Amino acid sequence: MRIFFLAFTLIAFLNPAVYSQKSVRVSYKSIINGREIPGGPRMIIESDGAAVRIIQAERNHERPQMASPQQSSYIDLENQKYIQVADMPDGLRISTVTPFSELPVAELSDDSEVIAGYRCIRARVIYFSNTIDIWYTSEAGVAGTPVPAYGVPEGLVLRIVRNGNNVTEADRVEVIKRKDMNIALPDNFGRNVDRMTFEHLLREAFVTTVTVFDNNVINWEGEVTNPVFGMKDTLYRFAGGTVILKKVTLPQVHDRYSLFAEVTEYSAGDAYDRTGTVFVIPQGDPVTFLDGLMKGHKILPVHTDRHGKEYTGVAATADYRPPIELVRFFTPFGVRGFNDRRTVPGLVWQDSAFYKQEITRYLPLLRGEVWIGAFIGNYDRGGHRISLRLKYYPETRELEPRESSESWISSVFNTLPIMEMAGQQYGTMFDGDTLSVTVDIPEGLKSLQMVFITTGHGGWGEGDEFNPKLNELMVDGSRVWSYVPWRTDCGTYRNVNPASGNFWNGLSSSDYSRSGWCPGSVSEPLIIPLDGLAPGRHAFSVTVPLGKPEGGSFSHWNISGVLTGSF
Repeated sequence: MRIFFLAFTLIAFLNPAVYSQKSVRVSYKSIINGREIPGGPRMIIESDGAAVRIIQAERNHERPQMASPQQSSYIDLENQKYIQVADMPDGLRISTVTPFSELPVAELSDDSEVIAGYRCIRARVIYFSNTIDIWYTSEAGVAGTPVPAYGVPEGLVLRIVRNGNNVTEADRVEVIKRKDMNIALPDNFGRNVDRMTFEHLLREAFVTTVTVFDNNVINWEGEVTNPVFGMKDTLYRFAGGTVILKKVTLPQVHDRYSLFAEVTEYSAGDAYDRTGTVFVIPQGDPVTFLDGLMKGHKILPVHTDRHGKEYTGVAATADYRPPIELVRFFTPFGVRGFNDRRTVPGLVWQDSAFYKQEITRYLPLLRGEVWIGAFIGNYDRGGHRISLRLKYYPETRELEPRESSESWISSVFNTLPIMEMAGQQYGTMFDGDTLSVTVDIPEGLKSLQMVFITTGHGGWGEGDEFNPKLNELMVDGSRVWSYVPWRTDCGTYRNVNPASGNFWNGLSSSDYSRSGWCPGSVSEPLIIPLDGLAPGRHAFSVTVPLGKPEGGSFSHWNISGVLTGSF
């Protein structure tokens, strides 16, 4: 085997006298698993011996397409550079230039084969753990490749095979008189960036990003003063500053989008691990959670447990639906704010905690005008800083894809006390009791399921935070699901927990397993299928064997359930 550097190529071809009389145009087809893809992506390259132009052939589309970056790619053979230029939908032009010396190194083999009438030899590149076989010929008298990212060999590339089953292969090679082809390199490069940034900007051109919160503080101030209520894009604060809220206008995208929430959090003074949630408030009912924030939680519907204790706003009624959690997260112990207070050999503290979670199931709720809030329970004046971005990723370039099914989403219960610092009660209603809510399931509903989030709390040795407990969901008195929420991976998040207490035995507080959560993590929603449930009224009940209180310490459970389906 012979090794050659693809970057140091085309020495003979750089002599204009050698290849000044002819040029070539090559078109390529796509073959996957041995089958040509009808209407699949086709590429064309044009080479005049000094430069190569790479063209992505236009495809005919039945339906209107979203605006896309218009890309142009070139290989400057004389100066040994790979040039990429893109005109973005916003009117800006970006570019990146990659010297051949930065392209992959290939290993030349003794294999040869005739492709499109030319004798080719095979070279191999390992590219991001993918095996790339490049078949090229020196008989064409020019150089060029449809994928310069894999390297530019000393000849014309006629076949590229990725991992043995994804093939780009020439199906036509046209020899053209030199005078009939003139490849001009761009004279305007616009904003020049490195290659990774270039590729990132191309991808981001398709993504719609909405910044809901931007480094906003969530802390305890006691009394807070808000602007005039109801304005768009205005931050409101409730429950002593521990709840922030904003009315935003979200894009009216079609159903073929994936939706993600990105939450960034760091300590601005609070050293402890805290419960956090990002939520959307259902609208259209006579009473909404928004009323509770504005007028106090006691205005919300009351659930009474068997001991006569009242809980406000936790259960759906005919007139009210609880807030829907988009992301439940847990702050780590003091990330950023306490990074300089403790050092642990071998650990590098992170700058912030970052949580990214798919919430596509709630896309129908996150269009148009909505109220979105965030809560972190704490009594610290410095508190926490939080950012929230919603990112809409298209699954198709069609502007108006074919119609999809209609969604149905209904919040059933939510015992997480978002207004905890305004007096809303902890979820202790499970003490020898169940939380039961009646819901009407409509006719024609398909794919019914419950999105269930559960975490146990009570932070002492015998508390439910540190002791596994069985959660059960009953429908009309029959158990349909049971689960023990227990996270054993909490030590994974040690590098975002600088203020975590360190014990004599080598463990740190943030290492310990917990009931469905870890400091610095999200709590994953559980999906409970309910396909067999008939239309009509049903009672949904949750049971957990709540641990007994000790002194001033008590256990409680934050459990939320949302029914989803489609027609």
